[in-house]
Amino acid sequence: MPAVKTWEWFVTNFEQISKIDLTFYKRPQMERRISSFMRSLEINDYEEFILVLRKDKDVLERFVLHITINVSEFFRNNNHWQKLSGDIISDLLKQRNKIKIWSAGCSTGEEAYSLAMLALADNLPLDGKILATDIDRGVLEKADIGLYSKKAVENVPASYLKKYFTQQGDFYRINDEIKSMVTFKRQDLLKDRFDDGFDLILCRNVVIYFTEDSKNLLYKKFSGAMRAKGVLFIGSTEQIFQAQELGLSSVATFFYQKQ
Repeated sequence: MPAVKTWEWFVTNFEQISKIDLTFYKRPQMERRISSFMRSLEINDYEEFILVLRKDKDVLERFVLHITINVSEFFRNNNHWQKLSGDIISDLLKQRNKIKIWSAGCSTGEEAYSLAMLALADNLPLDGKILATDIDRGVLEKADIGLYSKKAVENVPASYLKKYFTQQGDFYRINDEIKSMVTFKRQDLLKDRFDDGFDLILCRNVVIYFTEDSKNLLYKKFSGAMRAKGVLFIGSTEQIFQAQELGLSSVATFFYQKQ
């Protein structure tokens, strides 16, 4: 009787197919998400599942979407955005004439477009386009289309909604002026090399399933990608416990500056 394939076997074979390394993620949570997806397909073992993922591109895409976290909102946690648009950006502009910005783990584009609307409305001088990256090609395609439901735009200020969106039935399409300010790109945050010279990096609600070692690796890479005095903006449930060791210091709740 053939041996049952192990978790380690699955991780190795899945990386060959998807280029996603699951060892960076917390195993118990990831195993639960994978098991629920397998049950939905009535698949009972890893070997059969890998065969399906190799043969069926649609299933592979749906599975990647299932295991990656793609919850995003326009101006999520509005009080934090007010802090960003006020004190944080004002301090950055004292250091630099232009601001280079990156939305890391951008999902379907709400955060990156929020940044673009803020920059346009406040006439912020940008150093090139806003970079927006995610590991999931599917969400990047949706971000590039820029079409959102009424619920998705409910936190967008009324003046922004009127000025920067076009209503199409029950949906709202982001205007080309805003779209032109953002460059979307696929990227594995834990494995790929970063550009550098950023003044502001947003990585919010992305690391929830990462191991502590993976989080520290990522925050260290972010620190290396920022200019001196650059700022990292993280999620409302997150905290960088080893900030000082990573060359960062807290300048406000959820905002860390490169020392």
